[in-house]
Amino acid sequence: SFNSPHGACPKCLGLGKILKVNSELIFSKNLTLAEGAILPFSTIFENDTWYSRLILEVCRQNSVDYKKPIRILSREDREILLYGTGGKIYKVNGNNRFGRKTSIYEAFDGIVAELERKHSSTESEHARMIIERYMTEVLCPDCGGARLKKQALSITIDGKSINMVSSLPINTLVDWVKKLEDSKVLSQREKEIGNLILKEIKNRLLFLKSVGLEYLSLDRGASTLSGGEAQRIRLASQVGSGLTGVLYVLDEPTIGLHPRDNLRLIATLKKLKDLGNSIIVVEHDKEMMEASDLIIDFGPGAGKHGGEVVSQGTPKEIKEDAKSLTGKYLSGKKKIIVNRGGHKGNQKEIRITGVNQFNLKNIDVALPLGKLIAVTGVSGSGKSTFAVETLYNALVKNLNPYSKREPGKYKTLNGAENIDKVSLIDQSPIGRTPRSNPATYTKVFDLIRNVFASTKEARASGFNPGRFSFNVKSGRCEACEGQGQIKIEMQFMADIWVACEVCHGKRYNNQTLEVFYKGKNIADVLSMTIEEAKEFFHNHGGIVSKLETLSLVGLGYMELGQPATTLSGGEAQRVKLAAELAKKRSGYTFYILDEPTTGLHFSDLEKLLRVLNLLVEKGNTVLVIEHNLDVIKNADWIIDLGPEGGDNGGELIAQGSPEEISKIKNSYTGQFLKK
Repeated sequence: SFNSPHGACPKCLGLGKILKVNSELIFSKNLTLAEGAILPFSTIFENDTWYSRLILEVCRQNSVDYKKPIRILSREDREILLYGTGGKIYKVNGNNRFGRKTSIYEAFDGIVAELERKHSSTESEHARMIIERYMTEVLCPDCGGARLKKQALSITIDGKSINMVSSLPINTLVDWVKKLEDSKVLSQREKEIGNLILKEIKNRLLFLKSVGLEYLSLDRGASTLSGGEAQRIRLASQVGSGLTGVLYVLDEPTIGLHPRDNLRLIATLKKLKDLGNSIIVVEHDKEMMEASDLIIDFGPGAGKHGGEVVSQGTPKEIKEDAKSLTGKYLSGKKKIIVNRGGHKGNQKEIRITGVNQFNLKNIDVALPLGKLIAVTGVSGSGKSTFAVETLYNALVKNLNPYSKREPGKYKTLNGAENIDKVSLIDQSPIGRTPRSNPATYTKVFDLIRNVFASTKEARASGFNPGRFSFNVKSGRCEACEGQGQIKIEMQFMADIWVACEVCHGKRYNNQTLEVFYKGKNIADVLSMTIEEAKEFFHNHGGIVSKLETLSLVGLGYMELGQPATTLSGGEAQRVKLAAELAKKRSGYTFYILDEPTTGLHFSDLEKLLRVLNLLVEKGNTVLVIEHNLDVIKNADWIIDLGPEGGDNGGELIAQGSPEEISKIKNSYTGQFLKK
């Protein structure tokens, strides 16, 4: 075990990776040494330290022009600075701390070695964190990422070490375990000893396979799993536990699942139910709803307009209930309008060839510009690897050669000159603290603060727009520093946030809250929903137009000041989408969205599709990684990867219009589009 000191690699302590200084992060290439080009030591020349004198002496003796910007220096000159000059000793003159002239004799090992020495020797956590900005994780040179000591790795079964077995996809691992059970690899005595263990291993692997995770390997880090994958792993462990009389609550277990895998997940849940358990699923997926015994439909709207049980009953009863919006979509009485006409595009394309990152198998992909593109395929087929890790990073690097993003492996990228910006709209948080909220992220709060600063009370008190910012000391509550909440660190548990006892969550001090506009203070406005704020500021066109974008993406129910820490991933993504809509663009932006339908009801899906179409109609290109068939049907161009996940995926099954994909026999996406 790499969690035990007896088995863990002593170099990486069982992590499989170590931190190494990344030479690409060391220099600000447009600056000279004296101007602070060595980022970790940017002030040493200004402060005239012994280390700066040593570097200058090295430059003098090795003909390195320290007055030139780093980008102009030759590769050999940069390598001298980074990796030193071996054991050569330099005499460095200067004054000591008592003001006396003195000399030191020292070798120069280079900036990289100096940083690594400081990182390993410092006792200051703060200093260590600063140095780690210039370091990246690399595979441990001793164990090669296997995490274990050589002695542990020397033990093999059928020629495979425990590390090799753990790195196999679950699908392949099941076959290997069956081989051990049936073949002559194990002696009769070994089979007698290991028979029960092999049976238990196989059963657990089959449970993981039954919830659509056959493409994962057992050594996959927990931090790299999506929320849906982590939830399905927990579900698989419950299926195998044999427990009865348990109430399970699952929050959108179909997130990240292709329609093909939905059916397998539903079968697994039914198996869990048949054991004598009860299952509550919070879900928007049509197949999951229709497979349920009882539907409880909440509404009628969202936020303050919801919270009521609109209808409950069997799927058949819900379909027949005129009050249920969900029922209307399930019955087909209400349909998501599909853009059958398509978008003409601008007759240009981006073409990326030889994509060979992770499981992608040397694929060549065409991306028509000015269109809505869907990247499809079963879980683990390589969609995110292609769209985010390779395409997005390659476009960023092409537009900004100084970007630190490193794209996945590919051969050529053509047509990138036809766009002027690439934007990734993912589900990462819009902020890490309660100070971030939809109003600040979309910049509408700047306009609202201007309105309050223009009131008579504000002008009489000398308050400017900054006074109404909860990031500025003059106006905010100092007890919570404008967060409205106080963080309580729970040591061995996750930190929790509680309402500030001084401002009671209002974020501001009393003087600021005494300024009113139309009977409301700034805290009252932040408590309004987007829809309420639109009405309140109806005569302020700039504010209304920004708020309208939040309504367009289906967030009209959300409070303006709702803390970022309380937003779901889907909500955060839609706030980002609204911010993009509010910007004035040239019409040559390439947008990439990762599963934007997460957490959306049928009616919200329609709103999302309108927004995506609006972006495309402005001349932009929108690429979505998606499983939702309504979005896929609405696309102009589909890139279908597969056929399976993991090692059995990564191939380009087809690319073309939805009609063309539906005719491809070996495309799972095509099969579902046909229905």
